[in-house]
Amino acid sequence: MDPSNERPPYERPSATRRVPIRRVPGNATAPERWDEVASEEPLEIRIAGPGGEPATAVAVTMRTPGHDFELAAGFVLSEGIARGPRDLRGIRYCTPPAEEQWFNVVTVDLARAFDPERFRRAIYVSSSCGLCGRTSLDRVQRLGIERPPSGLCVPASVLRGLPRELFRQQATFARTGGVHATGVADAATGRLEWVREDVGRHNAFDKALGRLALDGRLPASRSIAVVSGRASFELVQKALVGGFPILASVGAPSHLAIALAQEHGLTLVGFLRDDGFNIYAGGERVARPTVADATGASGP
Repeated sequence: MDPSNERPPYERPSATRRVPIRRVPGNATAPERWDEVASEEPLEIRIAGPGGEPATAVAVTMRTPGHDFELAAGFVLSEGIARGPRDLRGIRYCTPPAEEQWFNVVTVDLARAFDPERFRRAIYVSSSCGLCGRTSLDRVQRLGIERPPSGLCVPASVLRGLPRELFRQQATFARTGGVHATGVADAATGRLEWVREDVGRHNAFDKALGRLALDGRLPASRSIAVVSGRASFELVQKALVGGFPILASVGAPSHLAIALAQEHGLTLVGFLRDDGFNIYAGGERVARPTVADATGASGP
């Protein structure tokens, strides 16, 4: 791995960087100034079994540094490498002096046997990796995902209030404009508990999923996952692995995301705004809005 040459080893990378820019307002050229941008660095995820065998690299993802252990935990859970939080014995960075510590390699220690060849070529990180259609749906079936519990019914006003609160808590986005976010909200109150940000939308979700796993809060059967961008197939998969009953997206869902949500009983909401949203699957978990709700009188 070729780490950035802008910082020495053993120094943790920052979530943002300052870079010189020249702002061009209209037809005029302003003097050079500094801008803050989102950091993007590789994170190699390695897996070690309980038998003391060497760790095996299973994936490299480009991510925004920060919450790396949560990202690794969420990744191995959503990809089926770990069946649940109990499979995670520990998570660690590489240990010097055997390797230089750039904080760009994370090893997940599993409590059960791990077959590296099974996952070495099965892992995919983004929707551009070529898996689609029935192949992807069959792969999710092999993860043994359970349907989210029924019985939850959330007022429309609770959902409508989520984008505004998500934006308010996006500290890195406010400084850079260059990251995605995943928030976890309490389904009963609509309170957004916390937000995770990353240059990759899948990484942001994995960080949120990993936080829940490390806190012993999976399945997230009383929580709502809210994402700042579009709802891809992979995000629906991760929501199902986490046991979320509702995935709410500020952007649009893909057709495969809708198919997966419908097949597994997930409530999928898209184009979420403070004045309304679309329901693509699982509409029984969203309460019919009242007249006051439709006018915003009872909204947050």
